Amino acid sequence: MLRIICVGKIKKEYIKEAIKDYQTRLSKYTKLEIIELQDDNIKDEASRILKYIDDKSYIITLDIKGASVTSTELADKIKELNTYGNSNITFIIGASDGIDESVKQRSNYSISFSKLTFPHQLFRVILLEQLYRAYKIINNEQYHK
Repeated sequence: MLRIICVGKIKKEYIKEAIKDYQTRLSKYTKLEIIELQDDNIKDEASRILKYIDDKSYIITLDIKGASVTSTELADKIKELNTYGNSNITFIIGASDGIDESVKQRSNYSISFSKLTFPHQLFRVILLEQLYRAYKIINNEQYHK
């Protein structure tokens, strides 16, 4: 199961449509839960995020200071976690101010998609696309490059 905990609500209809599309695509491979939390100060956001983290889940924070990985490396990580009993993976997307240190300390792994800054709402689509790509790679299925 994949869980995405993210701060902020999606407002644009076209982004909601893209998210829905990738949710449908991913449903072939895994269960997906998206939890949207209220945008607030970083400490309150951290408190809300930590309430949704359980001991069974492998936590991956998305942080500009995290490891830079390729799509294949992300797929390998997900496959490795699923193979060795960590089938619950939680991705955390912080708000524009980033992720509080208390959440980073709880994280098992941190990745960066780029040193570029992405619009918060659009980044959720980017993450979902990469997760979909990862499952296509894991299942040796063709996906456009």
